[in-house]
Amino acid sequence: MNTNPLPTDDLKKFGIIEADNSFSKRLNANDIIEFMQGNILVADNEKDRITFQLTDNNSKLEVKVYQMEHSLSEILDQSKKESVQYVSEKNLNGQNPDFNISKKAFLYNESTKSLEEYDMVFNAEVLTKTILGRNDSEEINRYKDELLKLKEFLQDKIDKYPEIAKDIINNLNILSKEINTVNEVAQSPKQAQKQQQSEVRLDVNDPDLYQDANSVREAKSQQEDEENEQEIEQEQEKRRGFRR
Repeated sequence: MNTNPLPTDDLKKFGIIEADNSFSKRLNANDIIEFMQGNILVADNEKDRITFQLTDNNSKLEVKVYQMEHSLSEILDQSKKESVQYVSEKNLNGQNPDFNISKKAFLYNESTKSLEEYDMVFNAEVLTKTILGRNDSEEINRYKDELLKLKEFLQDKIDKYPEIAKDIINNLNILSKEINTVNEVAQSPKQAQKQQQSEVRLDVNDPDLYQDANSVREAKSQQEDEENEQEIEQEQEKRRGFRR
């Protein structure tokens, strides 16, 4: 059982609890339960965002400040008109302000009349599935462009921040996987049919070649990972060459 006292002074300072130590009426019961269990509480005010989290057995309050590229009201309005909105969010707490930028995707859910938020790296798989599920070729192409821009942004930071290069590479691999998924799904029906016919001809006319083709496909996933790492290394070498 947790016997540590809550950081009431800090909680009152930010309006999370009232003067009588009761929780703010702006919070519902579920918000309070999740907050007390260590989950993050988010407060948005136009472009500004503050997150609160209880740490050290609920004895300390961790506060982080962010700033979004556009206000939530603007994002909501545009998401109703143009579906997905891609917005940069800057973390104002870190030591590297030009790197502490994440990319968010906002989607308006017609059924719940609410705005859904996805991080393009940490929620990448769910976001890709959601966008592909809409079967909108224009929206899928927009999503792919945003993935490519984010990948380029991260590649430019590898040399500048070698201490976190491993984390950057992990994020790049996530983005590369989603780009490959989009490319596969976005393949035109004519190309898919042509590929299928080619495989049938191999099956009928040349069993050995067909077996080789199967082997190639089985190794595709591993090759893609290796190619991603080689691409990153080559990009680093190019930049080092420019500096010499």
